[in-house]
Parts: sequence; structure tokens; C-alpha cells
Amino acid sequence: MVCKLDPLQTWNPVVENYLRLMGFYHVSRIGVIRGFYSLLAALVERWRPKTHTFVLPVGEVTVTLEDVAHIFGLPIDGEPMSGWINNSSDFLQSQSIAIFGRKPEVSSSSKSYIKLGSVRRIRDAEPLDTESIRRKVRYSIFYLLGSTLFTDKSTAYAHAKYLPLLRDFERIHTYSWESACLAHLYRALCRASRYDTKEMDDPLNLLFVWAWERMPCIAPILRQTLPPAEIPVAMR
Repeated sequence: MVCKLDPLQTWNPVVENYLRLMGFYHVSRIGVIRGFYSLLAALVERWRPKTHTFVLPVGEVTVTLEDVAHIFGLPIDGEPMSGWINNSSDFLQSQSIAIFGRKPEVSSSSKSYIKLGSVRRIRDAEPLDTESIRRKVRYSIFYLLGSTLFTDKSTAYAHAKYLPLLRDFERIHTYSWESACLAHLYRALCRASRYDTKEMDDPLNLLFVWAWERMPCIAPILRQTLPPAEIPVAMR
């Protein structure tokens, strides 16, 4: 198992306040959990797409909105995240310039994916004037979307389809990010349960912490040795 903290989580106080207001402060404090693929394989094997539940010897269980709220500390209430997807490079560049003020570094294999490494570098190079603070907040949220909430198999890129959600700065906090994160996990588990799928899109922080909290007998650390639970539970 690897638990890796983002070394760039020491926010400017102004950025931190914006993240609090928009509901992303808690999730920004969580590291990246990797490993435990035997646990992942066991959970995927027991996942039933028709009911969106894990079938265990004791009955059926699943990840709920309440679990996501406790584990990530994301807001529940809000507008649904919906829209159309444009995979063209023109769309990506126009959205990136409008939101970030510059063209992004994209994947060599798919022009609709932005490199998260470049997002981090640009984020920390931004000055701290009023307009740059907003760009810095957008960079930070986009990085969290790609690295923690809506990850894909590579964990190194984020899809450009999330950019329009960040365009109106005043509306970012109005979306139900938690329900979208749960839907992403359900879809990833359904895809991974197919016989011809070898890998899973990995919102693994959510899945692993849920399994360890709900089934402490399989957790890598005894619960009584952990610090008291607080939101976000994933911090411990």
C-alpha cells in the first residue's frame, strides 16, 4: 500500500478559504492511496451491476451518499452535473484559455485529456493577485477532480469535460459533487465487473476507505490504534 500526500497541499490562506466555501477543502487534505489490489479484485468480483451492491456472505451492502460525505467531506446538496461532451481539441483549448488563461498540456494519445502534472506546475507558478487567485483555485479544483474524485486508469490526466463546470466561478459550489463522485464509482465498478475488463478507473480512496471503515476486520491497521474519526474520515 502507498499513501502519498500531495506536496503542494500547503495552500495560500486565500485559496484555502475559497476551497472551504466551495466544499473542496476537506478532500484537498487527503492523500492518494494505492495498492491493495487483492481487495479491489475481491470487491469487483462481488459487485452486481443490476443492484449496484456488493453481495457478501452476510448480505448485500453498498457505498452510499452518507459514506461519501463522511469519507470525503463533499457537499451533498446542489445542482446535478450534466452536459454534453466535446472531444475536439478546439473545445479543449477554448475552454482552457477562458478558465486558466493559457493552453494546456494534453495527452499525446487523446487531445481531450489534460496532463495533471502540468496543472500542478502552473498552479504554483501563478501570482497572488485577485484574478490569479481565481485561476489558482480553478487549477486546484481541476487537479482534485482528476486525481481524487473522477480518476481514470492513468491517474495522470483529467478529461476536459469538467472544464465548463469551472467556467462560472460563482456557480462552482452549487453543484452536487458528492453525488457525481458516487455515480462515477458505481460506473467504474460496473465496467470493471465485465469479463473483458482488466483494469478499473480508480476512485480507490473512496472504495478502500469505505471497505476498511465498514469491514474493519480487513483493514491494514487496527481501528483502536487510529486517531478519532473526523471529517474527512479518509484523513486517518
